[in-house]
Amino acid sequence: MGSAWEIGGLMMGAIGRCAIRIMACLAAVVLTGLSAHAADPPLSLERTIPLKSVSGRIDHMAFDLACKRLIVAELGNNTVDVIDVVAGTSVHRISGLREPQGIGYAQRADVILIANAGDGSVRLLKAADFSPAGSIALGDDADNIRIDPRNGNAVIGYGSGGLAVVDPASATKLADIGLPAHPEGFQIDPQTGRTYVNIPDAHQIAVVDLDARRVVANWPTGNARSNFPMALDASQSLVASVFRSPPGVLLLDAATGAERQRIPGCGDADDIFFDLRRMRIYVSCGAGELAVMEGKGAGWHETDTVRTVSGARTSLFVPDLDRLYVAERAGLMGSDAAIRVYRPAP
Repeated sequence: MGSAWEIGGLMMGAIGRCAIRIMACLAAVVLTGLSAHAADPPLSLERTIPLKSVSGRIDHMAFDLACKRLIVAELGNNTVDVIDVVAGTSVHRISGLREPQGIGYAQRADVILIANAGDGSVRLLKAADFSPAGSIALGDDADNIRIDPRNGNAVIGYGSGGLAVVDPASATKLADIGLPAHPEGFQIDPQTGRTYVNIPDAHQIAVVDLDARRVVANWPTGNARSNFPMALDASQSLVASVFRSPPGVLLLDAATGAERQRIPGCGDADDIFFDLRRMRIYVSCGAGELAVMEGKGAGWHETDTVRTVSGARTSLFVPDLDRLYVAERAGLMGSDAAIRVYRPAP
């Protein structure tokens, strides 16, 4: 048996080795935690809200922020669902529609507008009780709806080439603005009313002066085809137009139309949004994914993709709630249609 000094030395050595191991383990835990945090997806699925008895394609959405209600155009079902996103349930279903595809909520008038592709009509309902508030016949293929934040008017794309300006309070059409072909996604500058319009059949983006009621510029899109969704960041004078052939995002200077950047994207895109808080772009694609791009340095770069399901191509980002809502159509195996709610990572 060793001396007390030797035994003490052995004990201290053992304690030292244990301490080193404990510190190493703690460091590993910390590093693992940091690594896991770094690997967190940019968008996390927070919940899924089922849409019972809804079949076929789901199209565009709008949001009533005061009531926290998501309004969903269920084109293939000829219905519109109004969803309480806090409770996670549908509070009302509007039926008797003809292929509803465009949805708008006019806050000042507290009116829901529904654009029907099947008969070219725009139906207006009071958001408080869903009672009829009027109807406007546009003639053919009523589509996207945007609300002009300067005056509360609704701007609606339709037909073989036109934007209709509608007063939601009186349910009257104020003006028509001619375009060279059917308009798809478009965005309104909240300060100037300058409006950027994707026109895929004309292979261009049209620039419209809403006050002058006329087209003031046409930007050819070159070899990029099928430009459907669009987003606008007026603070950076940046238009983002998404093309399906080849799949990608074209970033343009909002003042001149000059190309700033092209970024490869996912297939069958139908919606795009800027997340200005995080300097991100979200693109929802029917190929079954969300593409996430980030502004870094002098440009934008795709940083991640988040898997969804095939056909989930329409979405709505609500900055005030910091949530991205993605529409999932009913599955072939009998699964319900649904709204997927994604929470952005910090």
